[in-house]
Amino acid sequence: MTISLGISAINWVNEDILSLGDHYTAEQVLSDMSQLGFAGTEFCRKFPRDAASLKALLSQYNMVMSSQWNSVHFSDPARKDDELEKYKQRVDFLAEMGCKHVVTCESGNTFEDLTQNKVSIEELSEEQWASLIDGLHQAGQYCKDKGMKLIYHYHGETVIEKPEQIDRLMSSTNPELVHLLYDTGHAYYGGYDPLELLNRYYDRIAYIHLKDIRQAQLTELIQSGLRFRTGVQNGVFTVPGDGCIDFAPIIQQLLDRGYEGWIIIEAEQDPGIADPVIYARQALTYLKAIGLTTA
Repeated sequence: MTISLGISAINWVNEDILSLGDHYTAEQVLSDMSQLGFAGTEFCRKFPRDAASLKALLSQYNMVMSSQWNSVHFSDPARKDDELEKYKQRVDFLAEMGCKHVVTCESGNTFEDLTQNKVSIEELSEEQWASLIDGLHQAGQYCKDKGMKLIYHYHGETVIEKPEQIDRLMSSTNPELVHLLYDTGHAYYGGYDPLELLNRYYDRIAYIHLKDIRQAQLTELIQSGLRFRTGVQNGVFTVPGDGCIDFAPIIQQLLDRGYEGWIIIEAEQDPGIADPVIYARQALTYLKAIGLTTA
């Protein structure tokens, strides 16, 4: 079995909370990752945005780029065509980088109130569901034509977060065009048992994020109505083995089923509090102890 083990740059540099890790340079992040023994990472806001420069930088550290986050608003029929054109441009960039997977997440119907630091999420209407599915199918076909896979990332504080929403997305989409990004942390965050999700949709999974949850912080977030970003700052996420998720049966299932492909370690934390190198080493020790082997 061949597993490529990577780590997300978000462990060092947060993409949404710009104050977290902003002091890191691309060179420092990649140097740390390379010395830790990781094979690749996802795009980071500190990286060059043209393929030639980014390839040259990655090669200095014997690293590759596995994918890039892509927010879309396919659920809005008025925006879908424009969103598809923008999406195709990002797919072309990833293809030039040699990536085989396109991380994709619907960001519609999420409304931010900065004055109260709150977010409201409206359930998708039937029309919006239809628009989303059509957009994903068109985007997925474009990826497939390029020899790539659209991998859908269910995510906290979005319209595809809860078990019933993930289930509907899976039952409504063509498995040849829409694959699943299996994220242990966001599964638990949204109320889906990660092992149950793995077993139910293993055949749809084409890419993996492993991260853990601190139960006390998640409970506080839910009870207090805190928003996702606040949860991140309060330490709701951590590396595998440092939270409440039991990864042993998850890793065993992946080994038994012969999973091949990327596994990306994530821990969306404040790097000033949780040193990313220390936590990455901790995760590697834990995952090796429960049987994860890589290429």
